[in-house]
Amino acid sequence: MNTPAHLIMGVAAFGKPEQNTVTMAALLGAIMPDLSLYIMGGFALYVMSIAPEIVFDELYFSEAWQRVFAIDNSFVLWGLALGVALWLKSRWAVAFAGAALLHIAFDFPLHNEDARMHFWPLSTWKFYSPLSYWDSSSGGRIVGVIEIAVILALVMYLLGRFKSWQWRAVFGGLAALQLVPFFAWFLFF
Repeated sequence: MNTPAHLIMGVAAFGKPEQNTVTMAALLGAIMPDLSLYIMGGFALYVMSIAPEIVFDELYFSEAWQRVFAIDNSFVLWGLALGVALWLKSRWAVAFAGAALLHIAFDFPLHNEDARMHFWPLSTWKFYSPLSYWDSSSGGRIVGVIEIAVILALVMYLLGRFKSWQWRAVFGGLAALQLVPFFAWFLFF
């Protein structure tokens, strides 16, 4: 799934309208499994001026990058984090770890050739799903339409729950980040 969708889903599942710390923790937890890709990819593209084809066709699949992705996409590690958060009865930590787990739970069945080691450190096995959230040859168009429908419904749900104009602006911005590339891709390709 696309990152804005993960953020919306994380807040819908774990955000609390009157508890900004919990809602912010849900947002941060929801982005954590993708954060290393943004940092490493951004550094390679914009600081080192490496061509996108090399970044996404070679570096992404390199052993070093895959090790990093194994850590931040691990059901095992995030499950332990959630267990500790529940034991401590920390609402913000439950939202943080729960949103990260939700993220990888939805990524697991939607990554084809770009699958990750979701059970690290217990296993380096990868589930190569027949579905992809982005690759049209693996159902990406259908998955994309379903993703958009779910996200629009969740944004409507969040706009009804959160009365603060600041949070509503965040949700509107995330919805725009989710929708604009989809419609641009659809119009041009």
